[in-house]
Amino acid sequence: MIDELWALLSGAWHTTSWVEISAALLAVVYLLLAIGQRQSCWLAAFVSSCLYVWVLFGARLYMESALNAFYAAMAVYGYLQWMHGGSGAGRLGVSSWPWRRHALGLAAVVGLSIVSSFFLRRWTPAAWPFVDSLVTWSSVFATYLVARKVYQNWHWWLIIDSVSLCLCISRRLYLTMLLFALYLLMIIAGMREWRRGFEPTHAAQAA
Repeated sequence: MIDELWALLSGAWHTTSWVEISAALLAVVYLLLAIGQRQSCWLAAFVSSCLYVWVLFGARLYMESALNAFYAAMAVYGYLQWMHGGSGAGRLGVSSWPWRRHALGLAAVVGLSIVSSFFLRRWTPAAWPFVDSLVTWSSVFATYLVARKVYQNWHWWLIIDSVSLCLCISRRLYLTMLLFALYLLMIIAGMREWRRGFEPTHAAQAA
């Protein structure tokens, strides 16, 4: 089993496009910079997201492709929020949301996923329409949490990236699969790093 997986991964380097390779590398750079709360993370996120729009559309993961177009827009929003979204228009600090807000967010994610997966099944040859939709809408919510520096974004990403890894295996996006596996390790580091500067407020700042 391990030998077979290794052979698939080795062969993937010969079939993976330079677009996917560049997008994956920039995505890693983004997360490393985000863990350290570096403003420049949003530039890497913007370029990586634009490249992934192309890659995922070609893999018929249409919601994931649309998600990355959203990521590109959120990279601009995140940059502005981290720079000027704090109290007194200063730099934004790490905060927390109460569990009720996350529960409402989850309910909205599930509802939107049911609706979008219906249209995907009806009008497109989408792969895994409900799961694709669930990952997409969860990521929309989690990306907003990152832009507002809400600590629990890391918990959302831990689940989202685990599911995304399985999706990439099913669509033979092996390099991106490795990216999500690396993400899972980096998410743990992000939790620890953000926790050090965590301000235990129980209400997020207004968007």
